[in-house]
Amino acid sequence: MSATRVSHFELDWWVIQKRAVYVAVLILVLCAMAAGGALYVWKYGNPLKNVALKSEALAGARFMSFEGDVRVIRSATRQIVVANNDIQLYPGDTVQTQADGRARIGMADGSTVVVRPNSTIIIRDNESADNGKRSNVHVVVDSGQMLVRTSEQSEDNKNVIETPKTQNQIAGQTAASFGVAPEGTEEIRVNSGAVQSANRLGERLSLQGGEYVSVNQSGTISKPQRLLDVPQPLEPRDMAKVTTSTNGSASVALRWQKPQSGSASFYRVEVATSPFFVPEGRVIERDRLSVTRFDVADLRQGSYFWRIRATAASGQTSDWTEPLKFFVTSSAANVSAVSVSNLVAVHLGGNIYLIRGTTSPGVAIRVSERETLSAADGNFQVQITAPGSVHEVTVQASDSQGNTSNYRVALTRTS
Repeated sequence: MSATRVSHFELDWWVIQKRAVYVAVLILVLCAMAAGGALYVWKYGNPLKNVALKSEALAGARFMSFEGDVRVIRSATRQIVVANNDIQLYPGDTVQTQADGRARIGMADGSTVVVRPNSTIIIRDNESADNGKRSNVHVVVDSGQMLVRTSEQSEDNKNVIETPKTQNQIAGQTAASFGVAPEGTEEIRVNSGAVQSANRLGERLSLQGGEYVSVNQSGTISKPQRLLDVPQPLEPRDMAKVTTSTNGSASVALRWQKPQSGSASFYRVEVATSPFFVPEGRVIERDRLSVTRFDVADLRQGSYFWRIRATAASGQTSDWTEPLKFFVTSSAANVSAVSVSNLVAVHLGGNIYLIRGTTSPGVAIRVSERETLSAADGNFQVQITAPGSVHEVTVQASDSQGNTSNYRVALTRTS
């Protein structure tokens, strides 16, 4: 009986000691792992640093403003979505503007790109780390025209604009545009700053502010030439009114100045009922004008837009001037107020606001140099960007008779 008790005591003692050994071994292993991890970090740095960098890059690019028909094709799903204020653009996403579309996009390095109508771009990379001290932005211009403007950059900032035939490194404080024509030719305009260009053959070229090059269908880059500036419109001024004669129509004299930079051989002028100059809205198209004036006859009552560009002897064309609007009104028309109701400014975040209201159908609404037309139900909305120091903006409403009214709307930031 006593022998049995002794055996039972020894068995219990062995079980307790075995657990203690397991615990001791586990503690030693954890200590070794901690010591090894500390030694690795001390010698090689934090292995999770790249994970943090990737999380910073998840923010994506954003639409700063857009108008007309702008679409986004998601790289992962190939789903086509209409642009809106909440969309973030990630690597591989495609942005397409239609004939009446235009978009301004903010990138991770603080640069902005403006996508002109009938254009397609693809965002390849858009990463930023260390509070913007290191970044990698890469945008492809597949067709149409895109403008890029960069802020001050460090050596660790990389901003690349790619076209089908070239790859271009954009320096800090640079404003440049890249055009890809349907026939396969390309243009690069550098308004300020510097661009390092290279074609598919490995040929490299350094472009400075005020220079222009073309790229032929074979991919060869031309020699830099002086950038042809846009002409300067004189008359009619923006929002001008022209009265009709007794026959119910008006003649309008379009006048402009020669470009301040470069030598123009001839000009092209267009008048349209749409600020996007879509084909169905064009009223007048005149090319190869050698003088700086053109008279438009037989314009009926309504609102019109006009623009002009220059062409040099080398074939270089300037950018279009910004559209200017004028009204043709009856001399007997009574001036009346253009009513706008339900006017409100919605803060979307940062410096971006959405101005909404109601007026008569077809009324032109202009806010902070942005313009739209009210819909068939009279509703309208305009997205604008306003600095923090601006607390209210003017909303200008103009009807087809040339009547104009101004309204003020307060800008209130939401937390």
